[in-house]
Amino acid sequence: MLELGQGSDAPAGDLIKDVSEATFMQDVVEASMQAPVIVDFWAPWCGPCKTLGPALEAAVTKAKGAVTMAKVNVDENQMIAGQMRVQSIPTVYAFYQGQPIDGFQGAVPPSEIDAFVARVVEQSGGSADGGLGDALAAAEEMLEAGEATDAAQTFAAILGEDPNNAAAFGGLARSHLALGEVDQAEAVLNGAPAEIADAQEIEAVFAQIELARQAENAGPVAELMALVEAEPENYQARLDLAQAQHAAGDAEAAVNTLLDLFRLDREWNDGAAKTQLFTIFDALQPNDPVVLNGRRKLSSMIFA
Repeated sequence: MLELGQGSDAPAGDLIKDVSEATFMQDVVEASMQAPVIVDFWAPWCGPCKTLGPALEAAVTKAKGAVTMAKVNVDENQMIAGQMRVQSIPTVYAFYQGQPIDGFQGAVPPSEIDAFVARVVEQSGGSADGGLGDALAAAEEMLEAGEATDAAQTFAAILGEDPNNAAAFGGLARSHLALGEVDQAEAVLNGAPAEIADAQEIEAVFAQIELARQAENAGPVAELMALVEAEPENYQARLDLAQAQHAAGDAEAAVNTLLDLFRLDREWNDGAAKTQLFTIFDALQPNDPVVLNGRRKLSSMIFA
């Protein structure tokens, strides 16, 4: 299993420092030879500084060691402020390889602060997510390779670092599905924070869970197909056939069966054919050919 945080996380005291004229060369210029350093020029009497400083610290901490921060009180370090031509505060500079590479003045929204930190890290060739993106990719590879237990452990470790990571919640739930643990998969999704509950990664797995529960009661495809041929107006048999086809791994056949049912009677059973189609679409990747073709055919029927 991939281990997270090795060599990336740093204690807050190492990430954020108060810097003086005596330590500026060491803590900013020399330190920036290894990783970018964001310098916040501030003063105790500066109102906007009291907002910007904590937001900047939060963004730097979130980057998990890809960048550090130096805080310079301009009242106590006027020479450095003069050398850096700081004319108003707050002023923020980013140093890399001993030189300023970016900066801004004044208080800015948190979204712009996050974008600034990400830009600085990118310019230095680093990753602002502390390696979580690589960990997600590795977990997905494990899941695809059939290593569901290791994938689940990695997704869980990612959530330990980032509790609001919708992709990791979805991945953890899919890992439980791969292990046949449908109830546990649903419990994982139900535990997701409210602010990400509507994320596509989570909605997709809810659809997969619904299909998995249907698969538990799916009948034999051959028998249901024979029943549909014998009783063309048996719409319940057509819906059952679509569920059985999907349970057998043939999503395309299931979609075609549901499209036929929709064409015959789109209102049957409160629009059951359309509802089941959207459940399958939601469970697949948006760019899956089955989804693209199915949506196109459904739209042509709706707007014909």
